Formats: sequence, C-alpha cells, structure tokens
Amino acid sequence: MRDMIFKMERPGLLEEGQKVTVSEGELPSSYYYTIDPSLAMSGNIELRDRLLVREGTVVKVEENKRGFYVTVSFID
Repeated sequence: MRDMIFKMERPGLLEEGQKVTVSEGELPSSYYYTIDPSLAMSGNIELRDRLLVREGTVVKVEENKRGFYVTVSFID
C-alpha cells in the first residue's frame, strides 16, 4: 500500500472513500500524477518512485493555510 498527497484547488471536488483514477505525466527526470478529470495534482515524483497502479481510494481531504490536500491510497 502506498499513500500519495495531491493538491486540490477548490473544496468539494473529492470526498473520503471515493475511488479515483490518475493519469501520469512525464518530465525529463521525474513524473507527476493528476486525479482524473484534472481534480488534483501531485508533486514531482522521482523515477524510482513511479506508481505502478492507476486506481486508488481517497483516504483524507484536508484544508490548511496553503490550500486543499487530498491523500490517496494505492494498493500495489
């Protein structure tokens, strides 16, 4: 199991327990992931930490002074 944090720009787009799929983007030396359809985005992920699965479950949605963050759990 692996948890990954995504930044969400607006509240109410995702709920805890919701199943999500992610798409992968590639940069020269890293990857990033977007919860479809463009609901939230991960930070840059190093090549060795690339996701092997594309479906996960939202386990936490929280707000802090920097914005809204979504934690998604993936089962490898």
